[in-house]
Amino acid sequence: MSRLLVRPAKGNGLVARVTPESAGWGYVGFELHRLSPGQTVSGDSGETEVCLVLVTGKAAVGAGDEDFGVIGERMTPFEGKPHSVYVPEGTGWTVIAGTDVELAVCSAPSLGGGLPVRLIGPQDLGQEVRGKGTNTRYVTNILPEGKPADSLLVVEVITPGGHTSSYPPHKHDQDNLPAESYLEETYYHRLNPPQGFAFQRVYTDADASGNRELDETMAVQDGDIVMVPKGYHPVAACHGYDVYYLNVMAGPKRTWKFHNAPEHEWLMKA
Repeated sequence: MSRLLVRPAKGNGLVARVTPESAGWGYVGFELHRLSPGQTVSGDSGETEVCLVLVTGKAAVGAGDEDFGVIGERMTPFEGKPHSVYVPEGTGWTVIAGTDVELAVCSAPSLGGGLPVRLIGPQDLGQEVRGKGTNTRYVTNILPEGKPADSLLVVEVITPGGHTSSYPPHKHDQDNLPAESYLEETYYHRLNPPQGFAFQRVYTDADASGNRELDETMAVQDGDIVMVPKGYHPVAACHGYDVYYLNVMAGPKRTWKFHNAPEHEWLMKA
């Protein structure tokens, strides 16, 4: 199995975790918790900022001095917008499942921004359609760069079956602003129906001899996480199976400036 692919454990509780140490990078952390009704998970943001995303289910959520009560509406990530909670550094948080819950804990280093805890409801989220034809996909911005945070960028994407996304292939692995920003990234994938699979390739540019520092293609199943430390990272959804993914990005500067693969740039004009 690819070293970039993290397959979740079966059962409930903490089923998958990516840390800067396990990934060999400096910024992005990601955890996935599956909870049955009545189960609780709690944590403390410490020196990071955290975005709690209810991928599915309803739960009572509190952070710091804020008690948001029961939040969450959707039972599948393929219907509707999520509820999320932003948790700044040095703040405890608790989630108590009211239904079956899938909770994503997205984290990145805090820069001491002193931001408050806040609920990010469906009414706060912008949605957009990107691409055209079989490159059409549907994007929900949970924590875009226009909203307050120190490091985190968080977004959901739904790619219909037979379509591509994160395409034409692009990368953001150079701290070379304004042309390109350095951002590490995780993809948390769900499929509908769940027995399907999709493909994701993570690769760098070829050198003069045609060799690539990184070139891995993964068959992605429902619940898998793909780590993108560098390079291009397109996704292809197979016919009949829609693909949802939750992206978490972070780097030294909180801005998304990407570079398209030059050999595929013509697709932007076609």
